[in-house]
Amino acid sequence: FLQIADAYLRAEDTLPDSEARQRQLVERIIAHWREAPPAHPVILAGSTGSRGTTALLMEAIARLPQGAVVLPGFDFEMPTAIWNALDDQLLSQDHPQYRFHHLIRQLQLPSAAVRRWAGTKPPSTARNALVSLSLRPAPVTHAWLTEGPKLKDIAGATRDLTLIEADTPRKEALAIALRLRKAVDEGKTAALITPDRMLTRQVTSALDRWDILPDDSAGTPLQLSPPGRFLRHVAALLAEPLDAEGLLTLLKHPLTHSGADRGYHQLHTQRLEMAIRRTGLPYPDAAGLHGVAETAAEGLEDPVSFTRWADWVAATLTGRKTQGERPLTEWVALHLDLASRLAAGQDGPEAGELWQKKAGQKALGCMTNLQEQAIHGGMMGPGDYADLLGALLSQEEVRDRDAPRSDVMIWGTLEARVQGADLVILGGLNDGVWPEAPAPDPWLNRQMRLDAGLLLPERRIGLSAHDYQQAIAAPEVVLSRSLRSDEAETVPSRWLNRLGNLLQGLPEQGGKAAWEDMRVRGNRWLAQVEA
Repeated sequence: FLQIADAYLRAEDTLPDSEARQRQLVERIIAHWREAPPAHPVILAGSTGSRGTTALLMEAIARLPQGAVVLPGFDFEMPTAIWNALDDQLLSQDHPQYRFHHLIRQLQLPSAAVRRWAGTKPPSTARNALVSLSLRPAPVTHAWLTEGPKLKDIAGATRDLTLIEADTPRKEALAIALRLRKAVDEGKTAALITPDRMLTRQVTSALDRWDILPDDSAGTPLQLSPPGRFLRHVAALLAEPLDAEGLLTLLKHPLTHSGADRGYHQLHTQRLEMAIRRTGLPYPDAAGLHGVAETAAEGLEDPVSFTRWADWVAATLTGRKTQGERPLTEWVALHLDLASRLAAGQDGPEAGELWQKKAGQKALGCMTNLQEQAIHGGMMGPGDYADLLGALLSQEEVRDRDAPRSDVMIWGTLEARVQGADLVILGGLNDGVWPEAPAPDPWLNRQMRLDAGLLLPERRIGLSAHDYQQAIAAPEVVLSRSLRSDEAETVPSRWLNRLGNLLQGLPEQGGKAAWEDMRVRGNRWLAQVEA
């Protein structure tokens, strides 16, 4: 089977995918550099070389006469013997420094050949040594017994570390939000680093009560933005019969009737909802809405305005016949027409505020692209169209929302490699979240994957460990986790577990007391959450 697949991939008429094309381009650049090295400096900074093509480029740049590779988060505290112990891929790929070890080996250099690129001292050399020891590869963790007693200034290493262990993810988010607010009061720059997007959304929501809008580097999924939700609700109308819940959900959406007289629309929506609850109208149609509106209009100072509005609702949302299959072009046209009329309202400008601001512009770009490519979509049913739209919206992100603060940031682990802050919060430190659980492979075990030249599942764990090791070296750090998820008890991240075990195994040097002090500092924030 592998021979058949290999023959197919090597066929001359097979177009390369983006990864293969990128590698071909890098190989051509390297071949050109061998013949004519550039006379100007070439610098590659901020990469760990985890991807084969990137590692190839890093090696080539390091060999150039004026080439330089700046490695993020290099561990200068690891002894040479430990660097040499990283040779075994099966045992060492989950170590944070393995990628650098591999690069140095390819360049045939000793680890001591790596120099500090600036004279700036790290915030805490003692903490870097402590974390480095806690992350030793599994086969050599016996070094804890010999090197642990030699650690210096454990109290100083953990003085600016805080450990928050909240009962629930909600309490964890609130504690993080309180700490970020305190940083704003103190005039410090603060960053939350986590791969858990649910946690970042909860923290952003909690910060909103103090009118603090963080600068989220990952943005907001377009499908969860107001235009994204609105477009998905409208697409659901095409796929399912209109019921009272769907009707009121759409009428209450902030983009519905956003063209003009939004206040009157909200007032009329409340009146219609009360009338529907009194009379019962599970599946509204034109006649039913007209009857409910006449009943609700009795006794109003301006019944004509209400009945006119109800007639607009009936004309816009009822009487659609969208069953059966249609070309994708027709579905897109129907969808855009209905969304525009709903957003405009009775007498408002076309599409109201639907396509405004950054989220609206992103949604318009997504729908325009779909409209242009719809000719290739063929026939489909309304449910298939709604699923297609949801999938397209889920692939887009809305970045740099309207006016975020510049001193409160939310970073993914990749962005955090090349940026820093006075206060860094590492959130969601539970196994399965950070690091993410590797995907199971039902076909090949780890040795077979290694022999075939495929990536090992530990690779991603090692990359996450590198991000953790670099982030915990900030001037002030908060480590946070929740003891329970929404479903069950959680397991602390393996790196947090290692740090705790190492400290508690050094009671004579104050390690156990330092760990307890970290918890006490975290409990103060949890107490404020309770209050």
